[in-house]
Amino acid sequence: MSHLLMKIENGVMELTLNRPEALNSFSPELIQGLKSALQQAKADKDIRVIVLKGAGRAFSSGGDVKRMGSRSPLATYEHIGNLNELILLIQSVEKPIIAAVHGYAAGAGFNLALACDLILAEEETKFILSFSKVGLISDGGGSYFLPRLVGLQRAKELFFSAEPLTVEKAYEYGIINHIYKKGHFEDEVKQYAEKLSAGPNIAYGFIKKLTNQSYQLTLEQVLEQERITQGTMVTTEDHHEGITAFKEKRQPNFNRS
Repeated sequence: MSHLLMKIENGVMELTLNRPEALNSFSPELIQGLKSALQQAKADKDIRVIVLKGAGRAFSSGGDVKRMGSRSPLATYEHIGNLNELILLIQSVEKPIIAAVHGYAAGAGFNLALACDLILAEEETKFILSFSKVGLISDGGGSYFLPRLVGLQRAKELFFSAEPLTVEKAYEYGIINHIYKKGHFEDEVKQYAEKLSAGPNIAYGFIKKLTNQSYQLTLEQVLEQERITQGTMVTTEDHHEGITAFKEKRQPNFNRS
């Protein structure tokens, strides 16, 4: 059985973590499958949005607890290196990537969602940074992403306590973008992704790149990047279509062939 399922429809690549018997914990095959799929999405102009979701009861439990304690330092180093490559790839794909989280996201599964551009969650979902419960630190970029979302002190508390975070509290903290009711979640995610896929994909790519870079740049550097990039954006077909649609009082068609 493949550890990753893929479906492409209406400009949306849907990737399903498919280890439900192991709560979609990370295996080498699953990580490699995600990396290969994202490379495909990166190269295919017809793929405009990517959705990550989990099969079965949960989005992902992160690291495979059954294998913990048996890995050598070298094997751990290599495994985390593969995970790091996946996280960096998620950040580098200049297309919106949505984490559609249900059940719970724990450990590196939570951090995988944090690496995405948007998080949509089903009601009653739990988010758990469970590392300290097994004597570990966060991996998969959690130490980078979480403080930037919730602040330094709150991030430390979440790492120290390893207590579950309700979906409502995650929304209050600014970790997730939207909460949807059970029974409607899949349809809502599909509609959200397809609406996004109808947008100006070139602009989305630069928006993602510039906002991600803003963590490391000064205000002066960001202003200069905006200035340079906007000079390119005004030459795109999407910009001209947007202006024409505005003048004609209609919705723009950014998906022209």
